[in-house]
Amino acid sequence: MSYKIILQNIGRRFNREWIFRGVDHTFQNDKIYAILGPNGSGKSTLLQVLNGSLAPSAGTINYFSENNAVEIDKVYQHLSLAAPYLELIEDFTLSEMIDFHFKFKAYKSGIDKNEVIELLAMPGSKNKLIKYFSSGMKQRLKLALAFCAETPMLMLDEPTSNLDTQGVDWYLSLVQKFAQNRLTIICSNQEHEYSFCDERLSIVDYKGEVKTER
Repeated sequence: MSYKIILQNIGRRFNREWIFRGVDHTFQNDKIYAILGPNGSGKSTLLQVLNGSLAPSAGTINYFSENNAVEIDKVYQHLSLAAPYLELIEDFTLSEMIDFHFKFKAYKSGIDKNEVIELLAMPGSKNKLIKYFSSGMKQRLKLALAFCAETPMLMLDEPTSNLDTQGVDWYLSLVQKFAQNRLTIICSNQEHEYSFCDERLSIVDYKGEVKTER
């Protein structure tokens, strides 16, 4: 499915301070994008504008599916998100969390609950409450739920946070297997998370004065 996000002169401010402004960019299907910048620079804020959870303070954002406009309040149906600020339901077991997530999203072709648990390498944790998971286990679960959902857009914020070296390799294997043929956007300041990206957008280029397209 063809998907596109078009930003025109997008800006976001808190109180009187502009976090970024003058962002003109088109995100297209079948490409993997990196949004780069140091901690606190506004990467996550831009991602929240892109996924519709924050309204821009200036400019317009438009979504298209097969060249048909998608209303902002329907965008969530078309995307999967994994982010540090995205909470899991701590009183669910792993099995219950997977069932709950896929009430709202379809599984990718060839994937079911058992495949997700196998992908996580957590067969012994199927009935374990998520509140007893380590931070690394929780991060792996967030990523697996996002990657394994059949959505045309995939958005990841600091995807390897709380992951060890083995977990980073696991994340990279998910990218190879599940990020193709989607519009994928990754917020990061660590090169191993985005070195494979097709295009890079630096948030620090959109500080201060309004930029115009080159």
